[in-house]
Amino acid sequence: MKDYPQIAKTLEFVRHQGSIVAAAIAFYTCLPVPMSWTLEFRGIARFAPLIGVAIGAIVGLLDAWLQLLEMPVLTRSALVVICWIWITGGLHLDGVMDMADGLAVSDPKRRLEVMADSLTGAFGVMAAIAVVLLKTAALSELSEYRGLAIMAAAGWGRWGQLVAIVRYPYIKATGKGAIHKEEIYRPIDLLPGFLLLLSLSLVQLMVDPSHWILAIGMAMGGSAIAILKGAWINHKIGGHTGDTYGAVVEWTEALLLCVLTSL
Repeated sequence: MKDYPQIAKTLEFVRHQGSIVAAAIAFYTCLPVPMSWTLEFRGIARFAPLIGVAIGAIVGLLDAWLQLLEMPVLTRSALVVICWIWITGGLHLDGVMDMADGLAVSDPKRRLEVMADSLTGAFGVMAAIAVVLLKTAALSELSEYRGLAIMAAAGWGRWGQLVAIVRYPYIKATGKGAIHKEEIYRPIDLLPGFLLLLSLSLVQLMVDPSHWILAIGMAMGGSAIAILKGAWINHKIGGHTGDTYGAVVEWTEALLLCVLTSL
């Protein structure tokens, strides 16, 4: 009888965490979430790396299925990247475009105004094309462990977003990214996602120890790119917005895949 209150607290904690995960799925992806689910959006950024790994797993399974159909590697890579964008609803790619348009403005005071504009400029289009081309070309060059590489890229990209949320100020009063500042995030919140992503490298090592340099590249390259990209944006803009969070995700994904092609 004495254990009942503790059990009730544990069940309530699990239910609450499940509500946050469900909200993270609804916010970060276009995957259907049952209407009966309770959604708690406070704290969803903590689960962003997990959502990234899940997205990578789905995209990786699609890639494996297309490979079984003996689809040419370039066509397969293009379809995988398109599916990757579709699952996220283009949420992060839109951030790439808006940030590129903002950085193209010479007056720093007008950058946020330009980024908030719904119209996409030439620099935004070029940035989006660059990201899509880099991902497609890099995947085309990866002949082995493409699924793990995709999972690592998607996971580290969202871990980089969490780093930006924890480390740097949010410089807009409103916007989609403002929801992340409704919760207080601490450096310790980076640890679960970091350990999850390190486990991908451990899996790769267990599957094929001879490719140990690829495992190290996933861990060191992913974490370094994620951290440095957020720091660079903070240096250029003086903080972060929802658009720059998305840019961190997309550029980390693209650049990490490029690094893995050389390993």
